[in-house]
Amino acid sequence: MQRQPLTSDIEWHERPGNGTPLICLHGIGSLATTFAPLAERLGPDLRVIAWNAPGYGRSRPLASDWPLAADYADALLRFCDGLKLDRVHVLGHSLGTLIGASFAAAYPNRVSSLTLASCAHGRGTPRGHKLSEIDAKRLEDLDRLGVNEFARIRSPRLVFEPGVNHDLVEAVRADMTTITMPGYGQAVRMLASGDLSADCTKVQVPTSVIVGLHDQVTPPEQSRAAYQALVPKARSKFVSVPNCGHALHRQAPDALAATIALTIKDAMQEGVAELHD
Repeated sequence: MQRQPLTSDIEWHERPGNGTPLICLHGIGSLATTFAPLAERLGPDLRVIAWNAPGYGRSRPLASDWPLAADYADALLRFCDGLKLDRVHVLGHSLGTLIGASFAAAYPNRVSSLTLASCAHGRGTPRGHKLSEIDAKRLEDLDRLGVNEFARIRSPRLVFEPGVNHDLVEAVRADMTTITMPGYGQAVRMLASGDLSADCTKVQVPTSVIVGLHDQVTPPEQSRAAYQALVPKARSKFVSVPNCGHALHRQAPDALAATIALTIKDAMQEGVAELHD
């Protein structure tokens, strides 16, 4: 995947292809390049676009110190408009699931399919209220430890069996060392106020939910709750991946690529059926 010029204040990477693009939305401790192993496993004709969320990489932070998922969804809309993308397939990982579901709920005519990986459910904290202990500790630890030590301590939790998957842990650690303020702080507060299930009830496109069976960061029950909120179930799938932790896009890219491909296929078949109705 190659880095591209900024579009609507957003830095992004692309693996060229044809047809409806797949937009990849990274997690809270990551960035666009984390999807490179996944892009290698997706069909060669699929155009794969991964953004650096506002406040990550060279992307400009959002204006609000405490943005909501809807604010990131609006930034994604401006990004798609800047690239003249009328419709997209969307993949969200972790924090990116909150953005992807919010985007699909708010702009149903712009989304063809949605894949939610390692779902971050959010905690429903009202904007401006006191952060939960776990969210406050994220910010306190980053400030106290510095980004390199913060990444070293947290990265093993994202990988199943980190002791025998040193390369994966190192890749996750390297991703995490790129986080900066104020972007990370904005993302933490958005996560605190998020409500993934509420947005999932409004999603109108074929959707798949996939999670690592050993995810310690966003346990499988969070992804299950998102799946249960999707209506109707005939247009959604739930996939649980064994021997995999939170960094599903790195630890099980083949399973994630297969799930995305099936979701896109379902969307294409649904589109053909609608043309014949």
